[in-house]
Amino acid sequence: MPAASNTETTSEAACPPASLRERKKLATRRELRRVALRMIAERGYSNVTVEEIAEAANVSPRTFFNYFPTKEAALFGADPELAEETRDAIVHQSPGEPVMSVLRVLMTSRARAVADEFAELGGDPLEWLARMRASRTDPHLHAAHAAQMAAIERSLAEAIAQRLGSTLERDPYPGLLASIATGVFRSSMSFWASSGGTVPLEHLVDQAFAALASGLPEDCDLRHVTGNTDNVTPDNVAERKEIP
Repeated sequence: MPAASNTETTSEAACPPASLRERKKLATRRELRRVALRMIAERGYSNVTVEEIAEAANVSPRTFFNYFPTKEAALFGADPELAEETRDAIVHQSPGEPVMSVLRVLMTSRARAVADEFAELGGDPLEWLARMRASRTDPHLHAAHAAQMAAIERSLAEAIAQRLGSTLERDPYPGLLASIATGVFRSSMSFWASSGGTVPLEHLVDQAFAALASGLPEDCDLRHVTGNTDNVTPDNVAERKEIP
């Protein structure tokens, strides 16, 4: 994920592409995801082919593979470029700042991008999230998603270790922090969905990291997040020092 301040939205969905070609590519990617989510949720993963997804999206199977290597990649929205940008940001962004602070900004920004991406699919973002989760009941998809999450966690751990000048073999801290960061994101997504989206996803992630930074006290603001949403917007997610 790209580096950003807490007042910026850093997602392909929120940053207008620079050219008509890029806008068309983004529209095609979104349509493929939209169709894949709908068809797989309705019929089951094993009963939908790449050819059928491509036909429903009015593109060729070859075009489908230009955007996604597999059906599950289309379903989960896997983006190798985003993963690489995230690694680079963790390693190089804001030298001298605590890695937890960098992760807080990056994960909050990523949460906003995820919510924007679901919104860009059209209709209720939480309905799309529900469809994606329902599709994971398929054993193959469940395993694929677990493998994807493990790969993301490993990538985060390696980047954290590199930033700290350490290695995963001799230092358990990067692996622990990566596990915590992915856990924060996962639990925030679950709460966001179960609460009907009443609290912005980025606010949940930001407040979770704030609670971690203060030692997870029982009276932390996160525990009262549903009662303090009147003035929560993407531009005032947290009162904290910005990381440029």
